[in-house]
Amino acid sequence: MGTMVTAQTSDQKKIINDAEKAKQTLTQKDPGVENLLNNSVGYAIFPNVGKGAYIVGGASGNGAVYQNGELIGMADLKQLDVGLQLGGQAFIQVLLFKTQAALDRFKEGKFKLSGNASAVALDKGRAESIEFRDGVGVITMPKAGAMIEVSVGGQKFNFEEL
Repeated sequence: MGTMVTAQTSDQKKIINDAEKAKQTLTQKDPGVENLLNNSVGYAIFPNVGKGAYIVGGASGNGAVYQNGELIGMADLKQLDVGLQLGGQAFIQVLLFKTQAALDRFKEGKFKLSGNASAVALDKGRAESIEFRDGVGVITMPKAGAMIEVSVGGQKFNFEEL
């Protein structure tokens, strides 16, 4: 039920389109995702997060941000990891904002996922087991790649209102 707002650039239009497709993919994989989205104040869908690692790793992606089901802006994420790691992965990531305060922190650029943040790797029936910390829950779904675990700790975000 996302709303298509006229995006400012062709890149933004592609990200919004990819976010809508990612939302469909997630709700088909686990119908509980739709309840989570509908019961959240807002959410950000990052449809194509890329992560690569060879001892030092990093991740980045762009996404669409929704409040009460309506598109309100765009966001990007960045992450740097140091430690023993090897591989590459592409995944969908969704941030669910349970409270208005959590969404406001995200929009104001005062939000990052702490080092102990965990994400629910989506599988049928697992969406309902999501853990919210400080009003935020995280869902991931690998698209391809060989990395086993998606670490979301240390991710930083920038928000741009449309």
